[in-house]
Amino acid sequence: MKKLICLAVLGLISLAILPVPLFAQNAGVKQVKLTNFDLQSSALISADGKELSSVQYHSPVYWLPVKIPSTVLTGLVANHIYPDPYQGLNNMLIPDASDQFNKEYNLEQYSHLPNDPNPWKKPYWYRTTFKVAAGDKGRHFQLIFRGINYRAAVWVNGKQIADSTQMVGMFADYNLDVTSAINAGGENALAVKIYPLDYAGYPAKEQLKALGPFYENGGPTGDIGKNVTMLCSVGWDWIPPVRDRNMGIWQPVYLRTTGAITIGRPKLVTDLPNLPDTSIAKLSLSLTLSNHSEAAKNGKLIVSIKPENFTGLPVQFSQNVKVAASGSSVVNLDAAKVNQLIIRQPHLWWPNGYGRANLYRIRLQYADANGIADDTSFVFGIRTVSSKATMVNKFTRREFYVNGKRVHLNGGAWVPDMMVNRDSARYDYEMHLCRNANVNLVRIWGGGVTPPDAFWNAADKYGEMVWSDFWVTGDTQGEFKGSPDWPLEGNVFIKNVASTIYRIRNHPSLLVWTGGNEGHARKELYDAMRDDIINLDGTRPYIPSSSGFAKLPDGWKGSWPDDQPSGVYSGGPYQWEDPKVYYKKADAGGDWVFKDETGIPSQPPYTTLAKTIPNLVWDTKLPFPLNDSWGYHDAATGAARYDKYNSEMVKRYGQPKTMVNFSDKMQLMNAVGYQGIFEAAGHKLTETGGVMLWKLNAALPSVVWQIYDWYLEPNAGYYAMQNAVEPLHIQFNQDDSTAAVINRMHHATGMLTAKAEIYDIDSKRLNAFSIDHIGLADEGTQEVIKLKNALADAKGVSFVVLNLINAAGKTLSHNVYWMAPGNDLTALNNMPTIKVDVKVSKAEKGAAENKWTMRFTNSTNKLAFFVRPQLMKNGEEVMPSYWTANYFTLAPHESITVSVSAPLARLGSVQPTVLVEGWNLEKQVVGLMAK
Repeated sequence: MKKLICLAVLGLISLAILPVPLFAQNAGVKQVKLTNFDLQSSALISADGKELSSVQYHSPVYWLPVKIPSTVLTGLVANHIYPDPYQGLNNMLIPDASDQFNKEYNLEQYSHLPNDPNPWKKPYWYRTTFKVAAGDKGRHFQLIFRGINYRAAVWVNGKQIADSTQMVGMFADYNLDVTSAINAGGENALAVKIYPLDYAGYPAKEQLKALGPFYENGGPTGDIGKNVTMLCSVGWDWIPPVRDRNMGIWQPVYLRTTGAITIGRPKLVTDLPNLPDTSIAKLSLSLTLSNHSEAAKNGKLIVSIKPENFTGLPVQFSQNVKVAASGSSVVNLDAAKVNQLIIRQPHLWWPNGYGRANLYRIRLQYADANGIADDTSFVFGIRTVSSKATMVNKFTRREFYVNGKRVHLNGGAWVPDMMVNRDSARYDYEMHLCRNANVNLVRIWGGGVTPPDAFWNAADKYGEMVWSDFWVTGDTQGEFKGSPDWPLEGNVFIKNVASTIYRIRNHPSLLVWTGGNEGHARKELYDAMRDDIINLDGTRPYIPSSSGFAKLPDGWKGSWPDDQPSGVYSGGPYQWEDPKVYYKKADAGGDWVFKDETGIPSQPPYTTLAKTIPNLVWDTKLPFPLNDSWGYHDAATGAARYDKYNSEMVKRYGQPKTMVNFSDKMQLMNAVGYQGIFEAAGHKLTETGGVMLWKLNAALPSVVWQIYDWYLEPNAGYYAMQNAVEPLHIQFNQDDSTAAVINRMHHATGMLTAKAEIYDIDSKRLNAFSIDHIGLADEGTQEVIKLKNALADAKGVSFVVLNLINAAGKTLSHNVYWMAPGNDLTALNNMPTIKVDVKVSKAEKGAAENKWTMRFTNSTNKLAFFVRPQLMKNGEEVMPSYWTANYFTLAPHESITVSVSAPLARLGSVQPTVLVEGWNLEKQVVGLMAK
């Protein structure tokens, strides 16, 4: 059997693997993505790997064409073997990986394999052929698997390269030396045998009733935790069981061609040694050169560094390096040895909201007598990260720092797609949506997956800090249920940890490692993980768990480097609450000194309702407009309490009369809920480390816990968050009815004027206040206008309109609230219909996106409430669209300037329009000028 190099042990870091175009300058070094495969169950294939990997193989059985990456179920759905499990109740027409579960729900009848009731128990084969040029004879060939689930065995041209004891675990990269098996100048065949999870896991009861209870996260026993895999694939309270548990080749496969010397494990560390002075950065670089030939090699390591997303001068240097025959050389370079690794006046990488996410690209080449042997590059950012733990009234509070400046974390948990079907474009869209919402932190949740490189590249690009849990949860590793003895194969967990650290450690977006979600691995695994983080990375903090409520046993080491508790707290609330509840919690401190899990149900707008719930026939036994299929898409009780969310909407805004009206009233609930969460935390800005949502995104079409839905449609809560955590903000503190200014920036605001106006339901202005000569010198809060007395005698619905204006007269922050005694807001249903004026002032055509700027003016004497513009193409909303404001309210004779951009890939060649709707607006369509 050929030698296997597992990236967790010996291999090549992912950042050293780049697409083919990056190697265009050197035809000898190239990397080809293998995409077109055929798929079939081993139950139908009698041939073994040797025969299947022969170019002469001809099957008597039809094989299904699939595009890699693809799980088995994704491939079967693409070939119409099973219905789309994202839609409606289709998942109940697909057999599960658990035999017991299949019997309980009679799912065996749906197996596509004759006489085989569970189609996921036996391995599946993936097969492809590819050509290698004759000119590549004598080169070194590597077959790179970026992610398989759960075990794999590999054959090339009749030779077994790796077996299923070597390739195991969902989160390791594998770099296989296939040099001796490759046929240069001819056709080559590859056969991959993918094995299911060792333990399928037993799911909880299916959520088949709307407003029924949710069942156990991770199943009743949590036994999915016996594997090192996507733990939520057995089902959680926001995702149903993934029927095949995502077995398959879930990440790309590459064939890489190089010379005899390959570059592996590059590690680039950036330091700002004179903080707070950032005028000098010092870099250090380490890597391994491996010689795959039987002759010693003398050559040069050539290093060049240049700006990636800004203008500047490149630097380059080289070092002579000898590599012994069949050996390796570790190269360590730093600023003390190489003057070019001192960067003067560096362009720093800053998180979203604190500055530009400046990026550099480093290129590494090794040249010997035969030319360029290997050539690779990756993007990095110059920045430092650190953290501090402080005890506040018996609660440890964790705070984070970037480039010596405190950053207040505003973001939320990120969950994987149900069938891990996101591609690089999707990751870019979602990270852009996060940046546009003023999110600065994305948490990789421990029951999901450590995402592929495309995610990290997009996070780097958009300035999104990332908090990365390892694959441990309280529901599977013994904190709530499951067992600390799981995963059963500790060596698999440790190898997957090391591989992951090597793969993502160079990304500037990675802020902190976390030992798991609301729990801990057993001590041998916990210690190995913590030690690997220190030894293989050592450039960023580690905290033991995403929840300080999960206490470490006595004698265990804590966070690194300070050995303190985690200082962050989950525990919700996860249901809709009145904003005053969040203010009460923030004022009390406690677990809100750093709240890393809270959220609300989040009904999408009507735009995507029919896609989210295809069957929209109302079951009159349920509240309007629900039927039981809503339950499968999370309209249930449980932690989200969709029942309370719905009843509170009816209580406040009145019984909806149509589905559009229902959707619109839910948007009011979303806006108020998310505004309350982030403004409550914001008014304690310097006393809290951050506030994070459970959660930001969706694994499938859902009606809970998301600021944008599975179709990339933001709900009103998205824009409430965007407004609440803007860098400079004015808000109405709902604990004491005071208008306050929040400065999240680490520089002075300049001289400001704050204005507050109070209107009644008839748009009559009841009070107006203005205060000049205010401002903050640095990060902080400032209470500016007390409104309690002015609101004390208000009857019926009142609107509070706030504006923050700079010395030049420009409005920097605009914010509106609606309130009433007893929260009786039903008078909103009778607001008169008006029309706003819209003027498009600018059109910009970009390389990847087009952008339009427009001004909305309310020329009437009535409030324009909850104005919602939509970018439209051929009668459908363009998703994603990135609006700088939406669901906004304009006082009489007030204006606002907003812009919208959208990817060219989604716009196509059609000139879009803007559909303007609102709570009390006459619909209108606005044409957009071309550039």
